[in-house]
Amino acid sequence: MKVNGTHYRSLWWDEDQSVLMIIDQRWLPHEFRIQPVATLDDFATAIVEMRVRGAPLIGATAAYGMALAAELDPSDGALEAAWEQLNATRPTAINLRWALNRCMEVLRPLPEDERADAALKLAHAIADEDVEINRRIGTYGLTLIRGIAQKKPAGEPVRLLTHCNAGWIATVDWGTATSPMYQAHDAGIPIHVWVDETRPRNQGALTAWELGSHGISHSYITDNAGGHLMQHGQVDLVITGTDRTTRQGDVCNKIGTYLKALAAHDNGVPFYVALPSPTIDWTVTDGVAEIPIEDRDSREVSHVQGVLDSGDIGLARVTPDGTVCGNPAFDVTPNRLVTGLITERGICDASADGLAALFPDLVRKAG
Repeated sequence: MKVNGTHYRSLWWDEDQSVLMIIDQRWLPHEFRIQPVATLDDFATAIVEMRVRGAPLIGATAAYGMALAAELDPSDGALEAAWEQLNATRPTAINLRWALNRCMEVLRPLPEDERADAALKLAHAIADEDVEINRRIGTYGLTLIRGIAQKKPAGEPVRLLTHCNAGWIATVDWGTATSPMYQAHDAGIPIHVWVDETRPRNQGALTAWELGSHGISHSYITDNAGGHLMQHGQVDLVITGTDRTTRQGDVCNKIGTYLKALAAHDNGVPFYVALPSPTIDWTVTDGVAEIPIEDRDSREVSHVQGVLDSGDIGLARVTPDGTVCGNPAFDVTPNRLVTGLITERGICDASADGLAALFPDLVRKAG
């Protein structure tokens, strides 16, 4: 996608410096900063501190981390140590482990002197695959939006609601939940997007920044406004992303997604999840019982980042001094509340049978 008229991916390989470049998302939407990721510790820090965030982007970043590890020391022991270090950074998003395992499967059988080149080629491939997966998710999601638009009076927008940021900045490009929105807008279909603020880190501001840059009509709303809008017929369709989806179709996503699904179910609003296949965890059946939920720093709740009156970007405490804060980063939406899953191979029911029908090869591989 574009920033100030220039196309960017959320990460890219700088051939001249032989280093990965990322957009440091901690400063968005107020400042656009690019930084190199030069050491394995830098990779781990970038993921932990959410300089890169979003399940697909975390996976691609980890693949480049393994490429750096293979360049520094291609031995089995060094690669396993790198796998452990990167895998420990964030526990919930499955793309991280998926990418790390894929790297190890490719590199282990190779002679050590071939591993560095192979690892970098694989990282490039994983990044390129993510772009194409998300583009295809958009083409299938577009059919849903087009179908709603055809039933509306001429010129009336399709009103979409999304939660967190499942945009291009959370992937390598296009985004998952936003890909259908971009493609609908580009196809001339009028849309309006309700953008949840998504406390505590306010990732909805990233979505608003993205949509505004693309010229898409949108409104930034409080997390608790979605149910009210649904009650009053102001939401035609909910599309969210996912950080891990079970083989039964339970969806783990940013905290607050479950509440949106409940409100959508109560008001008869279709609730769809944009699901890249690397985000499916075929080893898990019960999402509520089995998916580990990351608990993050309490300061993300007690403090809010923004532009101060001085013009500087800073933190402001919003809680009484000494208040204990809880910060579970994700929740799980049971499959019974999910209308359907939008994947790169088509749209299916949120069920084991639905996913198996689209991904029989992955089901067989998982066993």
